[in-house]
Amino acid sequence: MTEGFEREVNPQSIEKAEMVVCIPSYKEADSIAYPITQADQGLKKYFGDKSAVIINCDNDSPDETRSVFLGTPTETPKIYLSTPPGVMGKGNNFRNLFEKVVALEAKAVVVVDADLKSITPEWIRHLGEPLYNGFSYVAPLYIRHKYDGTITNGIAYPLTRSLYGRRVRQPIGGDFGFSGELAKAYADCSIWDEAVAHFGIDIWMTTVAIMQKVQICQSFMGRPKIHRTKDPGAHLGPMFRQVVGTVFSLMGHFENLWLKVKYSRPTAIYGFGLGETEMPPKVSVDSANLFRQFRKGFDDFDGLWKTLLTPDVYKKLLEIKEMKENVFDVPTDLWARILFDTAVAYRDAVQDRDEMMESLIPLYYGRTLSFVKKTRSMNIKQAEEAIEEDCLTFEMTKPYLVKRWQQKHS
Repeated sequence: MTEGFEREVNPQSIEKAEMVVCIPSYKEADSIAYPITQADQGLKKYFGDKSAVIINCDNDSPDETRSVFLGTPTETPKIYLSTPPGVMGKGNNFRNLFEKVVALEAKAVVVVDADLKSITPEWIRHLGEPLYNGFSYVAPLYIRHKYDGTITNGIAYPLTRSLYGRRVRQPIGGDFGFSGELAKAYADCSIWDEAVAHFGIDIWMTTVAIMQKVQICQSFMGRPKIHRTKDPGAHLGPMFRQVVGTVFSLMGHFENLWLKVKYSRPTAIYGFGLGETEMPPKVSVDSANLFRQFRKGFDDFDGLWKTLLTPDVYKKLLEIKEMKENVFDVPTDLWARILFDTAVAYRDAVQDRDEMMESLIPLYYGRTLSFVKKTRSMNIKQAEEAIEEDCLTFEMTKPYLVKRWQQKHS
């Protein structure tokens, strides 16, 4: 261990707590104080009768994250937990959290991102209250700009919904609630790899919750999620590989279940219609860059696509390659089949899995460009309806996946 490293700092020697608010972090010294203060107020205002603790699960940040966390004044006691030096990843932070929650014998856990600018004390209530009303997993529902969360809109939501038959709109939302019992199931779950230890953790938690057949709800957060937004064509890399890779690897673990699922059903919404409808900040998209990246994909991955995709799907891609930007379109049923083909290739490890994930990125850029063009003149509600239609198309295309999946790799 490096000099001065402390895995846990527990100034008030808390050994038991009924409720936990966790803020995972890495290098968030400049932003973490705000969510801490809001969490403290939320606990006081809405859960004043519960013994509570605020936990910062950190990756031994080299900045002042730890001292800002411990130094921010709160009435609620605080615990700082860290992974050992050099052990990175949001999932590894959550491993520490699951173990701590079990040790504290907590009943309810709320997690919020460290870079949240829009969190209010009410968020703690929205994510915590359902846990005292029969629910074991609470996913967030917030108003988001139509181009914020394109991995969710284009991949995580339609895949989770068509595979497992549950409509959870934000399966990788970053802010959620779960019961102490579910924390124990997470801590005991043997499905764990490098991707889950990093950005794959959110989709892993949602999927495992569905698999545990616990009561799931979505809680309306009232305000939009405002944090460090990103242009969907500019920042991807490891996050994309880890999230999508986790979806694909979980398909292998849970095939007995999803192969039988035919349709999706809605998930209960908690606290909807609170009257607050604030507009989310704008997310700008560089369409020309998306188009360029899609075209460049053929230089980098043409041979690999030929291997991963069925001849019919590959042929369609070649047709799209010739389209000019003004008529460019990657239809939803083709996009579903691209993902389904890649999932089968991923299971069979026909190529290096990281490389397969990398090769999906230009195709995802093409699909995102399609979505941007289709929804350009739509408001948030209309864009949301377009995403729902896309999900139905995924559900209708699922028999294609089932057939391909069952033709075991020879």
